[in-house]
Amino acid sequence: MAESSLFGIQTKGLIMTMGEILVEIMATERGQSFRAPGLLIGPYASGAPAIFIDQVAKAGSRCAMIGCVGDDDFGVLNVERLRADGVDVSAIDVLRHETTGSAFVTYRDDGERDFIYNIANSASAKLSEAQVSEARLKDCAHFHVMGSSLFSAGIIDAVKKAVRIVKAQGGTVSFDPNARKEILNRPGMRDAFDHLIASTDVFLPSGHEVTLLTQADSEEAAIEELLGRGVREIVVKQGAQGCRLYDGAQRLDHPAFAVEEVDPTGAGDCFGATYIACRMQGMDAERALRYASASGARAVQAKGPMEGTATLAQLDQFISEHRHA
Repeated sequence: MAESSLFGIQTKGLIMTMGEILVEIMATERGQSFRAPGLLIGPYASGAPAIFIDQVAKAGSRCAMIGCVGDDDFGVLNVERLRADGVDVSAIDVLRHETTGSAFVTYRDDGERDFIYNIANSASAKLSEAQVSEARLKDCAHFHVMGSSLFSAGIIDAVKKAVRIVKAQGGTVSFDPNARKEILNRPGMRDAFDHLIASTDVFLPSGHEVTLLTQADSEEAAIEELLGRGVREIVVKQGAQGCRLYDGAQRLDHPAFAVEEVDPTGAGDCFGATYIACRMQGMDAERALRYASASGARAVQAKGPMEGTATLAQLDQFISEHRHA
């Protein structure tokens, strides 16, 4: 088992994730509705954990994903995109009689999005404990969990098994809740999130999610509670308002980069992926935050969930050309 370098130990181990893989098809105009015919663009490779792992690969870290796609063109599009960008796709199973997931997206005039998903009835929903094994995870030094992937009891059990294996072999875990309060009200969901927090080394909530999994009613109290439960780093994403890191010894604030938003889909996934990849490559937290902020900002400038993923060289150029908000 390779050692984890998330906290300064050198590693050659894999960063891995698992979960939904789908295509995204988007309205071309703001204010467009699916209640009437309109122009669409896509399909684009998508799925929060898939976006995450694609950006990890682009950032130069060895990585792999566990997942399922259907035996169809949408599945081929996703697998070949991940493969081309450097992701090990050997643990993505192609299910002959299933259909790859999809998401149709419209954009309101205020920039908010509405989604019509086909995930619960897609190939991704067939992901189970049977696909999680010590053999598949033997080189995994860091495992990332995306809350959006926890949409069935079978997948929750699979993720728990993966986390258990990775932690037992000395690896680290990150967790992006990517959740709303109504999701936590589903049967078993809050227990699953609490279970994962107990194994989490790096917690990556968006601003409003900081208190969701605690008894606290303020960010400061929630941070104290989470650190007390064993989380080692907490990075709070706040979009155009920047980000903050807490590790019990310090608080680091990083402003956002000033950009014009085209499509916010995937920005948080790119942010988290870049932060984890940089930390696993031995960078200090401040430098990793700078790259992560640039990654999220660059992502919102591109139409399509993975179209804004970037190499560290591209992020260096972005940082040199853009000012902070």
